[in-house]
Amino acid sequence: MSVFKNVIVYRIEPGWSQTLAEAEEGLGKQRFVPCGPSQEKSAGWVEPRGEANGPLVESIDGQWLVEYMVESKQVPGSVVRRKLDERCAGIEATTGRKPGKKEKKDLKEDITLELLPMAFTRSARVTVWLDKAENRLVINSGNASRADEVVTSLVKSFDGFAVALVNTQVEPAAAMANWLLTQEPPAGFTIDRDCELKASDDSKAVVRYAKHPLDIEEVKQHITDGKRPTRLAMTWDDRVSFELTHGMLIRKITFLEGTGDGASGGKKEDNFDADVAIATGELGQLVPALLEALGGEAAFSAALPDEAAKTATAPKTAAPKTAAPKAAAPSDAPEEEDAPF
Repeated sequence: MSVFKNVIVYRIEPGWSQTLAEAEEGLGKQRFVPCGPSQEKSAGWVEPRGEANGPLVESIDGQWLVEYMVESKQVPGSVVRRKLDERCAGIEATTGRKPGKKEKKDLKEDITLELLPMAFTRSARVTVWLDKAENRLVINSGNASRADEVVTSLVKSFDGFAVALVNTQVEPAAAMANWLLTQEPPAGFTIDRDCELKASDDSKAVVRYAKHPLDIEEVKQHITDGKRPTRLAMTWDDRVSFELTHGMLIRKITFLEGTGDGASGGKKEDNFDADVAIATGELGQLVPALLEALGGEAAFSAALPDEAAKTATAPKTAAPKTAAPKAAAPSDAPEEEDAPF
């Protein structure tokens, strides 16, 4: 079950209401089209089952699943630089002058466009889960910029759609520090053997533990000395293991043995339905339990687009209905990472 690996969780504005048919129509306006010969990037919505001309929204046990596709072309910088040097040398040999900064920039753009048709394409799919009953949006990505891109596309596709990052009463870093100091994780959870601690002073010192017991005095001493947990591996109900970060990312999700018993072995479409049902069912219980362990969820407030560009922390004041807001991804979500996102 690889439907979800690294997720960012958002709260959907309670007032949003849209039928399956309306959602299908909205996403259809931004359906994915492959890159053209001289196009660097293309993005849009694709069929979650991977079947051509199938629905863009799959409803399984009342849970909506959609998928965002990104395709990009990239010309190696070394090739562009070599071609640019050749062009500049040719101009100097012909005219006796060296190209200026602006001319070099224009030449570089021309060279890139010329080479794009020969460039290899990279593609990635981002699974998106909309839980309408709980007003929850879950994006399968640990990439901040990619998650923001997906949210922006959803805002454009769905009328009146607004989201904000889930915001808890207790900061994850403070909660994780308390769990490590007391060795008393919240009910239903256990602490595993991976952790990262980072100093908050100018030293920025980092201590990492991998496959190592965390109930030792050394860990407690680091926290007492001022280091804050930035990530902690945990397991919920002996069913799902994951890594919680200080920015409320849920990473490295693994459904443990026995969770998906009976979910495979049938037809491909049956396996798809079963995998989605099990994954959303498990995460649908894990997320509320985790929020409760962090003191409960704060009231909904969506960030204005211009504010979201400035900060990737707690959401701000709600935006007016006429300008549907988006929410920035967590501050610890990496800006770049290799596909799949």
